[in-house]
Amino acid sequence: MEPTRDCPLFGGAFSAILPTGAIDVSDLRPVPDNQEVFCHPVTDQSLIVELLELQAHVRGEAAARYHFEDVGGVQGARAVHVESVQPLSLENLALRGCCQEAWVLSGKQQVAKENQQVAKDVTLHQALLRLPQYQTDLLLTFNQPPADNRSSLGPENLSPPPWSRGEFEQLVTSLTLHDPNIFGPQ
Repeated sequence: MEPTRDCPLFGGAFSAILPTGAIDVSDLRPVPDNQEVFCHPVTDQSLIVELLELQAHVRGEAAARYHFEDVGGVQGARAVHVESVQPLSLENLALRGCCQEAWVLSGKQQVAKENQQVAKDVTLHQALLRLPQYQTDLLLTFNQPPADNRSSLGPENLSPPPWSRGEFEQLVTSLTLHDPNIFGPQ
């Protein structure tokens, strides 16, 4: 089993520890320049790291909810439901030196995959790290679609197990900035 690894993100401007087996989606299809997207090799789980414009008009918990609802709108969610929003201790973050506030949100969105009519409840965990000195909201999203009824993850199959929320939290806390020039001239 491949160990977790400290992976360069955004051309090495950041790095983070990714879960075992994470596949870089940019090797499979185009990904916007402001995103790093990884998928699980077997499940439909995905991890997204996004550099977004700072939404200074919303603060605190409202900022986390704003980004959750925005993602739902972009994905064409038929329903969005926030289950919890909690502050994230800056002391636990590798980015504590430049992050002014951090939030973790868990919720569900009802989303239909491309070319499908039936919408499924997808659990999302999001971490919002606010970097106002760089005019940036850093949004990390862990998508957990419902498990299929297929037995592809049985004991006879040596594929990696589904990712856990703990692995997402490790990604969030290990995210490290190496080159502030990614944000442009300050």
